[in-house]
Amino acid sequence: MKICVYGAGAIGAYVGAQLALAGADVSFVARGPHLAAMQRNGVRLLIDDTERLVNVRCSSDPGELGPQDYVIIALKAHSVPGVVDAIQPLLGPDTAIVTAVNGIPYWYFYKHGGEFAGTTLESIDPGGTQWKKFGPERAIGCVVYPAAEIVEPGVIKHVYGKKFPIGEPDGTRSPRVEALSEIMVAAGLEAPIRDNIRDEIWLKLWGNLCFNPISALTHATLDVITGHVGTRAVAKTMMLEAKSVADRFGVHFRVDVERRIDGAGAVGAHKTSMLQDLEAGRPMEIDPLLTVVQEMGRLVNHDTPTIDTVLALIKLREQIAQQKDTGATHAAKPEQAKAA
Repeated sequence: MKICVYGAGAIGAYVGAQLALAGADVSFVARGPHLAAMQRNGVRLLIDDTERLVNVRCSSDPGELGPQDYVIIALKAHSVPGVVDAIQPLLGPDTAIVTAVNGIPYWYFYKHGGEFAGTTLESIDPGGTQWKKFGPERAIGCVVYPAAEIVEPGVIKHVYGKKFPIGEPDGTRSPRVEALSEIMVAAGLEAPIRDNIRDEIWLKLWGNLCFNPISALTHATLDVITGHVGTRAVAKTMMLEAKSVADRFGVHFRVDVERRIDGAGAVGAHKTSMLQDLEAGRPMEIDPLLTVVQEMGRLVNHDTPTIDTVLALIKLREQIAQQKDTGATHAAKPEQAKAA
């Protein structure tokens, strides 16, 4: 089984190294010092108090790797539209694309049923490029719950979790999704096959869409956000707005909003990925977590006023941060208003 992890950062390299240890023919697409270290020394994987050295073929050029059985996209979601053409050499006639990204994936309305079946979402797939060039029929959904970090180039530390629910857009137990689950389980990962992977996607998104921007705006950790009366209330309001949108598309939430908030708080003094990106001067995952919910709300004529407010604030926060990083001194210019 040939598996390429496109975007072998912390999570991607963790998953790929585990799959390689289980016997899969794994390759990585990565870049920079991290790529150079993995090419030179292999991947050092730290789990609990154990270190494993894993040799995986690594490249910055997908053309060197050839067609795969599975391509696991483990990039930040906002980066995916920019690499659609680069991924093409990895795609053979039967290659499956596993979208291990946060937020709503490009294939969301493939085999969805109802009036929105086949709809593409501009906020996450501008011009429908992923839909057209990847093809929604290749997609297998994947929700990422674990955390990992690159402690130094080529060295991956597993922080917590090993659960990666997967599923076909139409909910079937296809041979390809069963084979993927089997190799992931053999790799020591949890990969339950869901008959409605969209419910799982929304459950993760439900927390990300509020905790991530609130943390980036306040620099507070999850325990503080969920324990503070004001920010907890903002998070709950955003989540209820999102649930009202998701309800219109037939999504089922298996936990209530208070339990979801409490679950996030139980993680403790954790910085969200959006706050980490802000502090590191990297672009933040705004559109796949917030703008897309706003866009889906507008599809069904459902207002999302609190989400809209927080979205405006976090977009301006990113704009100011980017200007600071580039040494710009002029005042931020307001974005042009977009028609609903």
